[in-house]
Amino acid sequence: MSYLVYVAWIGAAGVAYLWLRDARIFWRTGRPGYRTAAYRGVVFTALALLGVGLSYAPQLELVGLGLILLALYLQGRVGRERIWTSESTLDRALGSAPRQQR
Repeated sequence: MSYLVYVAWIGAAGVAYLWLRDARIFWRTGRPGYRTAAYRGVVFTALALLGVGLSYAPQLELVGLGLILLALYLQGRVGRERIWTSESTLDRALGSAPRQQR
């Protein structure tokens, strides 16, 4: 097993983290851009996990890493609204957003 498998797991964990953060922001704010990002995050996380699976095969480990990079790229291309103005970096990383009144 190559060290690239560990890199693949870290990349897939990053994709899953961004998906869950978008889902949390959508849950708190109800913004449609974050709803789209959360729905697409499911597909991108599945793509990243497919990349992890392929990275276990010595012949396909670069293809697997390419799929993970593709998932990260596509996840960053989803349009979202600006919700933060002066919050700290920790609040942004955790997806803390002001709740909307329903």
